[in-house]
Amino acid sequence: MADNRVKDPRDWTTGDEPATGAQESYLHTLATEAHEDVPDDLTKAEASERIDELQEKTGRGR
Repeated sequence: MADNRVKDPRDWTTGDEPATGAQESYLHTLATEAHEDVPDDLTKAEASERIDELQEKTGRGR
């Protein structure tokens, strides 16, 4: 059963704002570990989705 407290980043009211400093920092850490590049101009929602992808790839997170 899905946890309805977790909202899809695409549905966030602030999802189109620039990524936070914390998101950018963690994203770049994950990207380095995954040997991938990430754009610098991601929105909060895009950064969150990319973090999820890279966590899966690197075995970090959830």
